[in-house]
Amino acid sequence: MSDKEEDNVEAPKGPVENAWSIKIPDFKKGDMKSHLLEESSFSLLFPKYREKYIKECWPLLDKTLKDHGIKAELDLIKGSMKVATTRSTWDPYAIIKARDIIKLLSRSVPIEHSVRVLQDGITHEIIKIGGMIRNKERFVKRRQRLIGSNGTTLKALELLTDCYVLVQGQTVATIGPYKGVLEVVRFVTDTMNNIHPVYLLKSLMIKKQLASNPDKKNEDWSRFLPKFKSKNVQRKKPKVKKDKKPYTPFPPEPQERKFDKELAEGKYFVDQEERNAAKRKRPNEEKKKAVAEKQKERRAKAFVPPEEPQYKAAKAKGSNDVDVDALKKKVKKRKVHG
Repeated sequence: MSDKEEDNVEAPKGPVENAWSIKIPDFKKGDMKSHLLEESSFSLLFPKYREKYIKECWPLLDKTLKDHGIKAELDLIKGSMKVATTRSTWDPYAIIKARDIIKLLSRSVPIEHSVRVLQDGITHEIIKIGGMIRNKERFVKRRQRLIGSNGTTLKALELLTDCYVLVQGQTVATIGPYKGVLEVVRFVTDTMNNIHPVYLLKSLMIKKQLASNPDKKNEDWSRFLPKFKSKNVQRKKPKVKKDKKPYTPFPPEPQERKFDKELAEGKYFVDQEERNAAKRKRPNEEKKKAVAEKQKERRAKAFVPPEEPQYKAAKAKGSNDVDVDALKKKVKKRKVHG
């Protein structure tokens, strides 16, 4: 069957049993007869640690988007990426794909994988796993379980779903065909909900084998897939049986006082002598401390410099400050003696 005959095949009308079997026709250059009337643009900030990589791969991204008529701008001062449509844009959905590319680039996805979004039949998904678990330690353990030792779990998931998967912080980014992305989303959510990845990988392997078998391709696979039930087994501690004491009508004996115990052991008088000796020692020790402090003060006085006398400047002769009262007394004395 040639390409022209495939293009002429009409899409089925009404409900379809298997929608995945319908082939979506490719949108080619020239299918849109007129250019876009308005400019659409999207801008996105990227983290500081991604600046070096984005700067290196930006010419490649710019060249790839120009083929689809999309303009790309990089602002290193503000730390933002911007994509916008132009008059030469021949695919109206290309701006949405360009927005997805810059979103994936800011989430540490390499350029060679993020550019795959421009292809027909390839989609992406960013799964937020941060809010699935409240306990931080449990979240770290389950995220590590999702990655596996040396990334073996992620590698097996990529091989089974034909998708690229990247775990970064509190998100998981995946790129691939629609069916594969759906499987990855289920896998991630089930793993974070405490289902071990080994069981999920096993069910994916069975599905892949059944899909390759033409006899069982259109059958119900539920009987082949393993069914897992989450069991929360509570381990009960064995009860310790206490031996019952024999019943007696008499009340229990009173407990001995501390005074009586010390008298019986012969420690009371010995302890009392020690207490008296300690009481005698206390004032002597306090006196010794006080004497030692006084001696320190006396020795310290020898090193304190004496205060220097403050000399006042002598008043110059012939100053205007004259004691009038003293002068009057002198004059009166002279008159009396005269």
